[in-house]
Amino acid sequence: MPLESRHLKLGPLDNNTYVLTCPVTRQSAVLDAGFEPQRVIELVQREHLEVGWLLATHAHYDHVAGMLEVQQAVGGVFALHAAELPLLEAVNEQADMFDFPHVDVPAVGHYLTDGERVRVGEQELEAIFTPGHSPGHTAFRHGGTVWCADVIFNGSVGRTDLPGGSFETLVRSIHERLFTLPDDTRLLPGHGPSTTVGAERRNNPFVGEAAGLR
Repeated sequence: MPLESRHLKLGPLDNNTYVLTCPVTRQSAVLDAGFEPQRVIELVQREHLEVGWLLATHAHYDHVAGMLEVQQAVGGVFALHAAELPLLEAVNEQADMFDFPHVDVPAVGHYLTDGERVRVGEQELEAIFTPGHSPGHTAFRHGGTVWCADVIFNGSVGRTDLPGGSFETLVRSIHERLFTLPDDTRLLPGHGPSTTVGAERRNNPFVGEAAGLR
C-alpha cells in the first residue's frame, strides 16, 4: 500500500509542501515546511496524523522557515543532510536577501545520508543525495514517486547562483540519480506542477535531450 501524499501550495514563491502518511498507522512525515506553517499544522491536526519526521530536502529559507512552528505544534524529528548546515545557520542572511522576516529553526535531530531508509509507519522513503542546487540537497523516493524538491522542475531546473550551488554538480545529480530511474517515475518538485523522469529526459531544455544532453 503506497504512502498517502498530501500537497499544500504555500507562500509567495508557490512552494510545494508535502505531508506523507502511512495509510495503516497514520504516522507521517512533513516535507519542506517553509511558508504558512499554520496550514500544515491544521492539516495534521484535522487528519489526526502522528508526525515522526520533519524532512528538509535542503536548507533554503523557503523550505525550512516554518519547520520550528510545525515542530512546536505537532512534533517530529528535524532531519536534513549535514552539508546543508552552513545554509541552515545562515537562514536569516537568506531572509535579508529576499526581504523575508527572520525565523528560528529547529535543532537538527538527524543527519540524512545517501541511500538511507527513513521509516514512516510501515513504509520507507529512500534518501537520494542530489546536490547542485545546494550542497546537501536530498530527494526522497517511494516506489514510483520521487519528491525531488528543487533539483529539477517541470521543464526547468533549480537555480545554481546561490551560495553552494553548482550547475555542473546539478547536471550530474540529475543524470546519475534521477534519469537512471524508470521513465514513468513521478517527479514531485518543490515548486510548480509534477512531471515524470521520461518527460524531463526527453524535453527538459536545460538537462534533457532537448538540450543536447543525455
